Amino acid sequence: MNAVLTKVPATTKIRNLETGFHILSRLPLAHSEQAEIEINRFLDSLLEAPPEGVVYLQLLEQTRISLCFIEEELARRYTNKPLPLADVEERSFRQVVGTWLKAARAYAHCAQLQAPSDSASDGERIALILHRCIYYTGMAIVEHYRARRELPPSLWLNLHGYYASAEEWGVATVPVPDSLDCHGRSTHCMAALVSLLLVELAEPYSLSVQQLGLVRRWAHNWSPLVSILPTVPDEPLPPFVVDLMQDCGLRAAGECLQPEQLRRLDTSRLAMQISQARKQLQERMSPAQIGLGEDCAAAQCHQLLNRLSRPWCMLRATRKFRRHVASGTSKVCSGFIGMHFHISGEEFNQPENARIYSRQEFDNLFAFRHTVDPTQMLEIRQLQLGVGLDSWEVLDQCANGFRLLRSVAGKKVEPGQLLSICPHDGKSPLLAQVVWLLQEQGGNLVAGVAALPGRPQAAAARPLLQEPGFSGLYGRAFILPAVPAIASEQTLVIPAGWYRPERVLEVYTDRLIRARLQRLVASGPEFERATFVVD
Repeated sequence: MNAVLTKVPATTKIRNLETGFHILSRLPLAHSEQAEIEINRFLDSLLEAPPEGVVYLQLLEQTRISLCFIEEELARRYTNKPLPLADVEERSFRQVVGTWLKAARAYAHCAQLQAPSDSASDGERIALILHRCIYYTGMAIVEHYRARRELPPSLWLNLHGYYASAEEWGVATVPVPDSLDCHGRSTHCMAALVSLLLVELAEPYSLSVQQLGLVRRWAHNWSPLVSILPTVPDEPLPPFVVDLMQDCGLRAAGECLQPEQLRRLDTSRLAMQISQARKQLQERMSPAQIGLGEDCAAAQCHQLLNRLSRPWCMLRATRKFRRHVASGTSKVCSGFIGMHFHISGEEFNQPENARIYSRQEFDNLFAFRHTVDPTQMLEIRQLQLGVGLDSWEVLDQCANGFRLLRSVAGKKVEPGQLLSICPHDGKSPLLAQVVWLLQEQGGNLVAGVAALPGRPQAAAARPLLQEPGFSGLYGRAFILPAVPAIASEQTLVIPAGWYRPERVLEVYTDRLIRARLQRLVASGPEFERATFVVD
């Protein structure tokens, strides 16, 4: 795999625990880059000149906490970053994925050196090794989710291979210690695989970083409630199954042809757990009290549990609008400056009641006074303002959104971002929000965007009263009209941080109105969308 690190020359042969522990104790954990080099050199030494099996396994177990700390620090460089990644972010991503896979390979290598035995301790040792192989391979998958990258070939197939080995040896549910568990709980191979399958069912490319962290935590905590079972002949299959011979997580049951390799998930106990958690949240119990975490709000947990309840209970998600194949090119713009320009058709200016002409504007009007429209923006000026359009290919669409692909260079994109999009079959630009985002192996970007209801109208807005942090000048905003057919109220799209219930804004289009903000409908990295009433 191209994500594997360039091998670091191993200068020390590690033959005993004392040598290995000494090297690990000197890891510069405060400097993640150097620590990454050192721990890769350590793993390379074990792979090239392995000590005897028992020592090998103990050394690998000793690296566990340090390894996870180092990779988590490096992952901060590319987590929650717009795509495509910058060079330094891309390099960190490849380093982290490569190290996880190298750790999994070291455990698999260690298993080959174990002396055969029929004792109970041998089964526990095999269970431990296979669990670590599943965990570290799974972490390589998780990093792709966090970086919003398409999975490369073989990752799921390798994962299924490790789990199939655990089933074959009869150790899939043999408890193994987990030094990473903050409560000191044991785990097993089945729980490790179930945890990853639950994360995949949550549609990770559409989750925010915080949501993905919560999903991973809940999947880890609740994975022992789910069982992986063989399918029963002549019994109907659930909607989704695990095919151990396919390079994917869960598949639609109708696509599988080899029933002997299929496994089904029994999520009945998990469904009860989710139902109980939702009920406790409705009873005003805090997320910390019911084990959901101390770093999340009750409303956020309730919303995420509602979203997870159907897929984690193995029920098919219902699609509100039918999707159909489409083709063509859409023009897309991001950023309030560019979106406002393309929707209004002109450069933003302060309304007359707050108008102050700049020297640049006087110079432009004098220099281009003989043109048909001296206020018309020249092409070079558009580029200076950064209001250029990117071309995206439309793959398919439904009544409220599009699936788009960009195969050429363009502006960076991030989940939740607000865009203006001129559809391939329309003339007027719409406002849309990025729902999910993925970068393919070849570098193409694929995005799912949801159109905001109503034709947007460019506006200027400012708080009615002078407040700290506001200059008194108008800023760019958009008005979306009510759409009664889908029960959508009129809303105001404003920059992030502007919303506060009952705040009054002066909004100028072709006339001046006072808009009193009511309910927050949606938000993203740079915008907030709220209902309003006119005072």
